[in-house]
Amino acid sequence: MSKLDEVDMKILSALRTDASVSVPELSRRLDINLSVAYSRIKRLQKRGIIEKFTIQVNEKSLGMKAGALAGLKIDPKQRENVLREIERVDGVRLIREVTGRFDIFATLRGQSLDDLHKAVQDVIGKIPGVVDAEIFMEVSRHRPPVRYRLAS
Repeated sequence: MSKLDEVDMKILSALRTDASVSVPELSRRLDINLSVAYSRIKRLQKRGIIEKFTIQVNEKSLGMKAGALAGLKIDPKQRENVLREIERVDGVRLIREVTGRFDIFATLRGQSLDDLHKAVQDVIGKIPGVVDAEIFMEVSRHRPPVRYRLAS
């Protein structure tokens, strides 16, 4: 299997920024041949480096103006049940298992901080196996551009 090169990294970075860009436009922006752009994208998909193309929804425009993280300590014996139940909670967008003070961080979106506080304290915090739940309200969000580079 061939190694990734700078062209692959530029394609990945550009698609990460805007996956809706047409391949002809991408090839123009990156100053590469159209057939090269098509074949590289197909190869990156075939290798599993590009898993899928998706959208990013502006949830604020849908009325979900508040964001939070929930730090959870759980009973490890009930891990599977806790994960399954958290996935079912409205507003949960991402679940990460971590090391350190908490076992899980869940990212949530909702209409208000009060809604999120209730979701964490009254719903997630009461799931059997959740030992402790702490909420961290989002004050601001920054999304730096991602630029993929070859490993040195």
